[in-house]
Amino acid sequence: MNRNRLALVTGANQGVGRQVAKELVAHGLTVLVGSRSLERGEAAAKEIGVGAIALQLDVTDKASIAAAATHVRQEFGYLDLLVNNAGISNTSKGSLSLEEYARVTRASTASLDEVRAVWETNVFGTLAVYQAMLPLLRESSDARIVNVSSGVGSLTTNADSAYGYRAMFGPIYPASKAAENAITLAIMIELESTNIKVNLVSPGFTKTNLNGYAGLESVESGSREVVRVALLGPDGPTGTFTRWENATIPW
Repeated sequence: MNRNRLALVTGANQGVGRQVAKELVAHGLTVLVGSRSLERGEAAAKEIGVGAIALQLDVTDKASIAAAATHVRQEFGYLDLLVNNAGISNTSKGSLSLEEYARVTRASTASLDEVRAVWETNVFGTLAVYQAMLPLLRESSDARIVNVSSGVGSLTTNADSAYGYRAMFGPIYPASKAAENAITLAIMIELESTNIKVNLVSPGFTKTNLNGYAGLESVESGSREVVRVALLGPDGPTGTFTRWENATIPW
């Protein structure tokens, strides 16, 4: 039943995004491999194989987003699944460990330029792509949006003094994910009376370039919940925030 479904995965030239694209293709979807660099996107699409198509898409560039939406409309006329996966964690971590980086990027010391750069991708990029692709999603009879966030953005969890990683919460990446979660909630509320389903997913602490490959999970493990939710049918839930396997994360 999924053979003709069309998906767009942003940030799909590497990491979780590429793995998600690969698995969606394996399930019979046609997948647009969104990538800031068309060359890297084409390399990823070639590696994934038949069913993967590179699409130049920089989520921080309005012209790039508009061009991508125009291309999808001209070539296909619709979109069934949008996976907002593109994200960055920092611009200055360098060789610092995650713990060291957290200590030097507290609310009183974080570079506002770095905050803006990370939020530009993780928050404003997610919203901009949603706005551009929504008209195409409305052309589908079974559309779904999956936003890839992180449990580190859970305000409820971080407000608990017993939470083991509470000291890691800062205004750059963790707060950007809290903001992305808020944007997703706004999208959920806007679309709750439509047939477009919206779900929020955390891949967990996955070993990718996002964290300097310090993660504990493989990309295959980290992609499981994203793929599970992306493949939910028209009777599947909407408005959820989960990690593998279907475990609810508090907002």
